[in-house]
Amino acid sequence: MLAAQAPVAKKPGIPTILVVGDSLSAEYGLKRGTGWVALLEKKLAVEKVEAKVVNASISGDTTSGGRARLGGLLKQHRPHLVVIELGANDALRGLPLAMTQDNLTVMTQDAQKVGARVLLLGMQMPPNYGREYGQQLTDMYAQVAKANRASLVPFFLKGVADVPDSLKWFQADRIHPLEAAHPVILANIWPELKKGLR
Repeated sequence: MLAAQAPVAKKPGIPTILVVGDSLSAEYGLKRGTGWVALLEKKLAVEKVEAKVVNASISGDTTSGGRARLGGLLKQHRPHLVVIELGANDALRGLPLAMTQDNLTVMTQDAQKVGARVLLLGMQMPPNYGREYGQQLTDMYAQVAKANRASLVPFFLKGVADVPDSLKWFQADRIHPLEAAHPVILANIWPELKKGLR
C-alpha cells in the first residue's frame, strides 16, 4: 500500500513546437501524414529529439488571421518554439506588405514575450508578380527576423519552386507542392528548427 501511495516523479516537460501556417503546412491536397509538418514528427523520432508538434495551420490563412489566432494558441500550448509560415496568401491577394510585416512582427514579439523562440519561414513570389514586389517580400522576412532576433529560413521552398523543372514538384494548381516535395521542404527547415530546440 505504501508503495502505491508513493509520489510519482514527474518527467520534465517535453518542448512543444507550434506551427502556425497556411495551406503549405496544412497538407492541402495531400494524403494525411505526408506534409512537412508530419514528416517533422518522424524526423524528431529518428533523431531522438523529444518534442511535441502542434500543427495549427489553416489553408487560406493570412498573417492577419495568424495574428488573431496566435494569442489563444500560445496560452493553450505554451510552446518552446513557434514556426511562422505565413505571408504567401497576403502576397497572392496583393495586400500591403507594410501590413504583412507589421503582423509578422507582432506575432514574433508576442511569441517571444511568453518565452518562445521564433522561426520565420520566408517566401518568394513568381517573377510574374514583378521583380520589385518580389524583392520587397523577400527582404521583409529578413527585416522582421533581424529586428527581433528571430531565426529565418529565407525561402523554405528552395529546390522546389526555384528550379528550371519546378512544375514537376507541384499539384495541378501550380501553387501547392506535391507529396514528393515535402521531404525537400523539411530539409530546408530542419537545420534552423533544430537550433531552436537547443
